[in-house]
Amino acid sequence: MTHTPGTGTHTRTGPGTSTGIAPGTTTGTDTSDTDLTYADATDLAARIRRRELSAREVVRAHLERIDRVGPQVNAIVTLDPEGAMAAAAAADEHLARGGPPGPLHGLPVAFKDTHLTRGMRTTCGSPLHADTVPDEDELLVQRIQAAGAVRIGKTNVPEFAAGSHTYNPVFGVTRNPYDLTRSAGGSSGGAAAALAAGMQPLADGSDMGGSLRNPASFCNVVGLRPTPGRVPAYPACNPWDTLTVPGPMARTVADAALLLSVMAGPDPRCPVSLEEPGEVFRGALGCDLAGLRVAWTPDLGGRVPVDADVLAVLEPQLEVFRGLGCRVEEDCPDLDEAEDVFRILRAHHFDLVLGAVLDASPGALKPSLAWNIEQGRRLTGPDLARATAGRARLHLRALDFFARHDVLLAPVSQVVPFDAESEYPDVVDGRPQHTYIDWMRSAYFVSVLGAPALSVPAGFTPGGLPVGLQVVGPPRADLSVLRIGAAYEAAAGHGRRRPDIPGRAGT
Repeated sequence: MTHTPGTGTHTRTGPGTSTGIAPGTTTGTDTSDTDLTYADATDLAARIRRRELSAREVVRAHLERIDRVGPQVNAIVTLDPEGAMAAAAAADEHLARGGPPGPLHGLPVAFKDTHLTRGMRTTCGSPLHADTVPDEDELLVQRIQAAGAVRIGKTNVPEFAAGSHTYNPVFGVTRNPYDLTRSAGGSSGGAAAALAAGMQPLADGSDMGGSLRNPASFCNVVGLRPTPGRVPAYPACNPWDTLTVPGPMARTVADAALLLSVMAGPDPRCPVSLEEPGEVFRGALGCDLAGLRVAWTPDLGGRVPVDADVLAVLEPQLEVFRGLGCRVEEDCPDLDEAEDVFRILRAHHFDLVLGAVLDASPGALKPSLAWNIEQGRRLTGPDLARATAGRARLHLRALDFFARHDVLLAPVSQVVPFDAESEYPDVVDGRPQHTYIDWMRSAYFVSVLGAPALSVPAGFTPGGLPVGLQVVGPPRADLSVLRIGAAYEAAAGHGRRRPDIPGRAGT
């Protein structure tokens, strides 16, 4: 969350909460889906451009899918079917007149419910904004729609995007499509679950401590935390912030790269934005990994506990990389100070962005969020100076590490998807977790490095729960990370396994 939404006019909304739906367990099956709702975004976009498919067909298929499985998963919480079909018709008419298609022409997208959408409510998962309708789109929404995407609604988030489990008092819990009793992760949990459930082919999100990566791991989809500045944020309370970054999610690495290609690129209103144009991410990602210097760390150098069932899935994946010709060894950057740096910067951010909200509405925020704001208020000038200097040292140590290794592989999450009725897992590998962010260290230790980090599907536990592999590259090496992830994805194939979600009664 980087801003407080403005106000404007209301929009139509559709069903999306799980109220009254009895949760159940689903089982995954290996399929080669030809249904439109599980087709790759790159393929759908190409077929629409060639006019083999209409935008109306594609959008209608996804709306029907949302109607069938949406209430069980509760991923898309604001829906505008009439507006979406009208926009799809306009997209088809544009092509019929010979107009040039955008890279995402006719593809349905529901935006994360912390991102400003003009004329459609942006609640941030808080009762304080349950009826807030912005009068402007934020930059990434503008860019995605300018590329031809059709807005269909909004995806669920934790309250003010705080925490990696998606639930809030406005819309309730988002459930994991692979097991409806489990968490979908967060804060981009609605986005990840909607992708996994076939409700949309692409999704936007944002990541501070793992909010693109953890839900991707939990839902067997792809999430990229780009290098800070790769996707500029505007508007923003703190335009100099490089801890929170917007980024893409998809079911394949190529689809995530396609979305990144329209999200990325400089904007003068974001002072940390990178100059490289987004178009560099559009095109084939194929590459030869022979000779690639791969470092693997099962526990980030012994600094984090990781449940055995996560490592049981991930460690065999090293053979996939060896089979691709990579040289694999166990190593990890020196992450000393990462804990202190992240917690200070996170607490400072929440105090900056939400401190006034806590003052104005005591008791209106969930306790864990209020705690995090209070942690920020206790910070001193020397605390912030220590975090700034520590992060600089971490950056230099990361550069030294990546001079010796081309890529780092690590767990995305320290646990498999946990009980959706719990706020967070309170034990990891037998070690107590005392706060709502303790269990996210495997993601947030990477956040403070300023490096691109990709979550890519890596397999399933015997009980059918997804596990993601974290692929981390040097700062600004986003394209390299995507190429490595795509090569692994093609060799391993775990992302093609789909959940079996029971349709709602009468469908």
